[in-house]
Amino acid sequence: MPTIEIRPACETDLIDIQSCARQAYEKYVPRMDREPAPMHADFESLIAKGCIDVAICESLLVGYVVFYPEGSHFSLENIAVLPECNGRGFGRCLIEHVERIAKDARHEAVELYTNEAMTENLSMYPKMGYVEVERRREVGFNRVYFRKQV
Repeated sequence: MPTIEIRPACETDLIDIQSCARQAYEKYVPRMDREPAPMHADFESLIAKGCIDVAICESLLVGYVVFYPEGSHFSLENIAVLPECNGRGFGRCLIEHVERIAKDARHEAVELYTNEAMTENLSMYPKMGYVEVERRREVGFNRVYFRKQV
């Protein structure tokens, strides 16, 4: 695997993060008949709050993750990797990064959700140790919730 640096996002990453979100999530629009929520995230305020870390490879932003503590767990709200970088382990590195931070902060778990139309995620998260805990419809999206003890 290529060398990857994961670091907190800064203001100068905003355009690359927005572009990454659009590219990573646009394939789901036909499946969902609408743009997924991450395509409309307020990345500027998330960067300002320190909720986004980015993956850098060969000086290029190849992915990002949005996460934050919430009660006894960490919420992994959004993760995206540029389509041309899929399958190279960047997403796994970002998820494991969040898990390490959660564990180091003595939180008991990482929780996340995905849309049921994102079938790739429904099979990927269990392979990484996440357990499905709930399905519900929220703000027009059919979401599947997962949890992993850390």
